[in-house]
Amino acid sequence: MHVTNPIRPKQIRDGGFNRSLKDRHIQLIALGGIIGSGYFLGTGEMIHLVGPAVFLAYILGGIIIYLTMLCLGELAVAIPVSGSFVAYSSDFIAPEVACGVGWSYWLSWVAYIPAECVAGGIIMEMFTGINGYIWAVVFGMLITYFNLAKVEAFGEIEFWLALIKIVALLGFVILSILIFFGLIHGNQPHQPIGLNFLFHKGGLLPNGSMALLTGMVLLLVNYQGSEIIGLAAGESRNPERVIPNAIRNVTLRIIFIYVIPVFFLVLIFPWQKANLNNSVFADALNFYGLKWAGTITSFVTLTATLSCANSGLYGTVRSLNALAREGMAPESLAKFNHLGIPKNAVFFTLAAVWTLLAFGYFFGQSKLYIALLLLSGFTGMLCWISLCWAQINFRKRLKIQGYSVADLKFAAPGSPYTAMLAIGLMLASLILLLFNNDSIFIVSFAIGLISFIVPFLVYKFFNLAQRRQHIIERQQRIKFEDLFPERTSSLYSTKPIDLNRTQEECTSLDRV
Repeated sequence: MHVTNPIRPKQIRDGGFNRSLKDRHIQLIALGGIIGSGYFLGTGEMIHLVGPAVFLAYILGGIIIYLTMLCLGELAVAIPVSGSFVAYSSDFIAPEVACGVGWSYWLSWVAYIPAECVAGGIIMEMFTGINGYIWAVVFGMLITYFNLAKVEAFGEIEFWLALIKIVALLGFVILSILIFFGLIHGNQPHQPIGLNFLFHKGGLLPNGSMALLTGMVLLLVNYQGSEIIGLAAGESRNPERVIPNAIRNVTLRIIFIYVIPVFFLVLIFPWQKANLNNSVFADALNFYGLKWAGTITSFVTLTATLSCANSGLYGTVRSLNALAREGMAPESLAKFNHLGIPKNAVFFTLAAVWTLLAFGYFFGQSKLYIALLLLSGFTGMLCWISLCWAQINFRKRLKIQGYSVADLKFAAPGSPYTAMLAIGLMLASLILLLFNNDSIFIVSFAIGLISFIVPFLVYKFFNLAQRRQHIIERQQRIKFEDLFPERTSSLYSTKPIDLNRTQEECTSLDRV
């Protein structure tokens, strides 16, 4: 990549993407990216693992994602760019970290997209009796079609799919309240339920508190996708207005949309009956004779698989495109067609998704589903950590160059402590995977760590020329005088770089 001119705020590395996403698209994209089958279907596995206290785990997960999104919001408003993980990690941590994070994020969604297809297959097999793998292939074909459409079509598709899920969850809460007070009871006793299901037969944590902690990565997969707000920043028409609104409003809605339905779920449904064979929300409604509502909920789970996989592929394609623009992936993946779609990156990602889906034919659907979720959660969390880390370094440079928090159009409150808290909670969640008795958790930890370490080492030790060029270009491409036109200080030193410096001297430029 060669930089010849100063980069102005409206030009900051949008990568050539078509800026056609509207405010309502951005906010619903964020919701669509997280309310997937991992919530409607995977919550059953979490309840089985943790017990009724699963709603407390969702609260903790909401805190983690809120802190992370504050960091992302500050970066995305100051420097709106598609493929934010790669760009921010490269500029504010180190190019090799950006390479590792970028490929980890790509793998995170490559693993999650077929997991959504498998989830759709599980639901459809229950309805039709036709092998779930066949349905998984059908869903894969639909996702392929959606992401070959132009960006405007993507936004409209995701908007309506996300809206269906939100309405369904609100409907579930209303029915749950009626069930809780005994107004709907089916074959169950005609009386208020009280707290019987919440505290009896083992209490809130029947499997012990460690189950809550070691299962946190599996739960946090449900919040994965919120960062797509930042990935879409390069395609937002007005990032400084749209992104803060998305951070403030969508993140709070996420917490309420997740926590409240799950709380009512464990109030009205015995945790021992939760499983992975159907949506646990549908099972809860069926338990009280509401077969019609259970059927609708299962249908909504299908739309959730399409919505989450759709927005997930959107995010990972743009992340891969950013890797290519940074010289960390083949150059051909950085090219766009006349519609502003990175077709090569789309095809490459789809090939990987279909490969995983093909391997899935030889494994049990439920086991494969959980394995893919764990791998996706681990690698996705590495990317969240990088966002918080990059925001901490961004603030350091802000201060060094003579600027203050008041110069930012959106500032993460409590920085750097909010970012440090988020990093600490996420690192603890990752490490505790090793203490789970199920070997699939440990295997997912190993594969996830390898997915970061291998590209990190390859870029650091076998791509020295490209890495050196990154360090040099980083001195030029983003200046505070461009981010804050009324001020004159530069983010980076304008002193010429000696191309004959040793690698060690160049490496020191990353450490701010």
